[in-house]
Amino acid sequence: MPRNENRQFLDFESPIKDLIEEIAIAKKRQEKVNIGAQHDQLIQTLEDQIVEKRKEITKNLTSWQRVQLSRHPDRPYTNKYIEKMSDEYVELFGDRNVKDDKAMVGGFANLGGETVMIIGQQKGINTKMRQLRNFGMANPEGYRKALRLMRLAEKFNKPIITLIDTPGAYPGLEAEERGQGEAIARNIYEMIRLKVPVICVIIGEGASGGAMGIGVGDKVFMMENTWYTVISPESCSSILWRTWEKKEVAAEQLRLTADKMLGFGLIDGIIPEPPGGAHWDYDQSAEILKNYLLPVLQELKKIPAQDRVNTRIEKFGKMGFWEEL
Repeated sequence: MPRNENRQFLDFESPIKDLIEEIAIAKKRQEKVNIGAQHDQLIQTLEDQIVEKRKEITKNLTSWQRVQLSRHPDRPYTNKYIEKMSDEYVELFGDRNVKDDKAMVGGFANLGGETVMIIGQQKGINTKMRQLRNFGMANPEGYRKALRLMRLAEKFNKPIITLIDTPGAYPGLEAEERGQGEAIARNIYEMIRLKVPVICVIIGEGASGGAMGIGVGDKVFMMENTWYTVISPESCSSILWRTWEKKEVAAEQLRLTADKMLGFGLIDGIIPEPPGGAHWDYDQSAEILKNYLLPVLQELKKIPAQDRVNTRIEKFGKMGFWEEL
């Protein structure tokens, strides 16, 4: 978790920022004047107020505010979850065809004594790393790398966990020339047929085919402050209203939050986050996610492989609403 001096705040988090600043002032005063128990009590009261304020703020967020939280610059990304959840991790690289896509990461990890293949998008923690990671937007070689790792996991009969956090697959000309659409479609086709347990978790942004390219599994979960839909609110707004100014309206109309996705039957559950969001406590976020995943893995392992495949096909085949005329 970032130190207080490096922490960034969204507009609706300003009451928390004010309380943190009060604590900083109180601590400086305590150092100068050397006041004891009375000041300690004041600081503890303010810290308790911060926790309550974090709970209060996230209780009634709009869809757009959830989108903002999912993109919070302090939010943990895939590598942070892997670091905090796993005892051992061996990262694997490259698609054995073009190159290693830094926007897609993955490898074998030890998760509570269980060896799993973890794959996910990685955005980068600063400007230089965001450019290196292409802001979490994978190229075709990223999706082919993910598929290579999934096949490797299947070869050794190891479960697969995917952590989804992307504003979409990279839409550049070179990506299209190298077969972006085919790479994503191939992953969807192959993931449906994998004979090992597959769990997908949206840990941040779940946008478009970029998310679906590693998003087909026996169980699909969303963390509390994430979103999942075919298009970002900004892009939706620019198409429908020719401006980004309607992004908040678009976010509401897209019904992209976890509770709406669960209601539509597009996901299987919502994973809670620490009060205020995952960016407030990396350790607790990872612990919650790990404790959620392990029992599900054990349940899936009890189901025969072909039954899992058939259920997966049936589950995704039923999604959506349509009318035949």
